[in-house]
Amino acid sequence: MNRRDLIKKVSLGAGALTLGNLVSGFSSLKDFELQELQLKGNVNHSACYWCYNTIPLDDFAKACAEMGLKGIDLLDPDQWKIAQKYGLTCSLGTDHFVDIGNGFNNPENHGHLQKNYKELIEKAADSGLEQVIVFSGNRNGMDDTIGIENCAKGLDPLVKLAEKMGITIVMELLNSKVNHKDYQCDHTPWGVNLVDKIDSSHFKLLYDIYHMQIMEGDVIATIKEYHSYFAHYHTGGVPGRHEINNSQELNYSAMIKAIVDIGFTGFVAQEFIPTYPDKLSALREGILICDV
Repeated sequence: MNRRDLIKKVSLGAGALTLGNLVSGFSSLKDFELQELQLKGNVNHSACYWCYNTIPLDDFAKACAEMGLKGIDLLDPDQWKIAQKYGLTCSLGTDHFVDIGNGFNNPENHGHLQKNYKELIEKAADSGLEQVIVFSGNRNGMDDTIGIENCAKGLDPLVKLAEKMGITIVMELLNSKVNHKDYQCDHTPWGVNLVDKIDSSHFKLLYDIYHMQIMEGDVIATIKEYHSYFAHYHTGGVPGRHEINNSQELNYSAMIKAIVDIGFTGFVAQEFIPTYPDKLSALREGILICDV
């Protein structure tokens, strides 16, 4: 296989130049696939398994470990041991009961959410995890101030438990414009106000760069202003939520540098939906872009 054929095979569309540059130093596609990434060590890299779930988790975890990732996001408790088998952690735990649209802003959900999350937090602590994810739920006509009050009341006993267990509860900021219509925690200031209301170092936000670019823009300025509120980051190309290369509008290297510069020591997890025929090649590209 000559260089032109190699680049054509592993590249796709507007991402061709970037990935082509990455693989041009290898003599074959196999060499590129097997190459251990020489990461700088400034970023704790992770990836969301749901974007790669056509690959068996055991194979995916093995590949992530070989690439130098430290974790896999959004695994259920019955999957945590598979990641741990390869020296990875579940960098953000979840479970089957978790529902984005039906969250803590509705008091009718508090009973079952508190019961189920209590079990999840205890399992997470026993398994050595550090974070679990929660969601506000949809507005359904609810005033934003009332939504904050309801979330704070529903989360209060869980945050107290998390403090004892050494777990951080993380609420994700999502866009309500394209992907999650009517979701309430859809702007950084709303999430920041909730964090201030709860007032615990064990409750913070997941700043999803893809979602907040759609809702707000001004990503680097927001990171610099509110970084103390963020426990976790997700990536994704805008528009489309695909590869984070030069096919989309965001400069991920600059944004991740801003995250590193403020002293962030948590996880940055890739959460884009690959379009390359080889999904792991797309993940490698994303990791290298973010390895500043």
